[in-house]
Amino acid sequence: MPEVRVHQLDKTFGTTSVLKGVDFTIRDGEFFTLLGPSGCGKSTTLNCIAGLEKPTGGSISVGGEVFVDVARKVFRTPEERNLGMVFQSYALWPHMTIAANLAMPLKIRKIGKDEQDRRITDALDKVGLAHLRDRYPHQLSGGQQQRVALARALVYSPSVLLLDEPLSNLDAKLREQARAWLKRLQEDLGITTVYVTHDQDEALALSDRIAVMSEGDMLQIGTPHEIYEQPAAAAVAAFVGRCNFLRGTVERRADGHTDVRLDAGGEVVTVASPVEVGAGGQVTVAIRPEKLEVLPADREAGAANLLGTEILTRSYVGSHYEYDVRLGNQVVQVESTRPGLSGRVGLTFAPESALLYADAVVPSEDAEDLLTLQV
Repeated sequence: MPEVRVHQLDKTFGTTSVLKGVDFTIRDGEFFTLLGPSGCGKSTTLNCIAGLEKPTGGSISVGGEVFVDVARKVFRTPEERNLGMVFQSYALWPHMTIAANLAMPLKIRKIGKDEQDRRITDALDKVGLAHLRDRYPHQLSGGQQQRVALARALVYSPSVLLLDEPLSNLDAKLREQARAWLKRLQEDLGITTVYVTHDQDEALALSDRIAVMSEGDMLQIGTPHEIYEQPAAAAVAAFVGRCNFLRGTVERRADGHTDVRLDAGGEVVTVASPVEVGAGGQVTVAIRPEKLEVLPADREAGAANLLGTEILTRSYVGSHYEYDVRLGNQVVQVESTRPGLSGRVGLTFAPESALLYADAVVPSEDAEDLLTLQV
């Protein structure tokens, strides 16, 4: 399977710029996800690769074959690209059987009937639906329709598979099952895959690498571990998983550690970070709820990075408890296996468990707006 190269891709609608020099390479056989909130440009990027949108700048190539080069006035139509695409709505023809749905792209390519039957059987076998080939879409569940749409995208052996939020119409439980099944199928086929989603859990579970997008820009490209554990900007940390953001002032920096006096509460904490900000500089300390340890009042003595807090709310979510605690004038989220905490408690964290951002705007609580922040 070929690699996909997107170079300095621009796209404008009227006077609105929706893609701004987007640049990335997808490796051969990789599962690559475009992640971001609605309106960030991820579906537009996918549509440009598919040929459903014409870029206003940049180039796209697959396996060394140039599909788009705006400067050279090269543009291959969708049918010339041999790419498989699955839409969010599945786009199945309701008046056709499952087999007939799969036959349509083969007829367009003038494949003989015997070869059509062989390919249809093979594609439906891959998705476990060969026994339903004579049914109509309305006779299938949502999960089965999603598999049919995927089989139709695979039936003509595309060079790259493009998926535009294909699981969004499924309920939560079925979505988890489909996610695991899709990952296994992609690994078995070894097909280069570009996946679009706004669901961070989906992106983390499925992807070899993730590109986090915001307002037509790429904020960070990395493995799921890198995106979650080492977010390049506060906006990435805010969008991918939950995170607490504590503003403060640098008091001292030495040996790769920065001492920060927090605005909320006034305590001084130490963060291990390569970010270099001199004394007096404004910074944001970011720490995920599961990185905070809750200490009852009688165990606080001698704890490093100790924050004095008060429990506000408690929720049991099965594997752990989620607490909202008050730190000065700010609410901090904490995950803990300790049950029944109330009143005053201490929070502590290891210096290497927190992240430090210089001059970062503290993200708001609205997850859909988090990636619009200037960091």
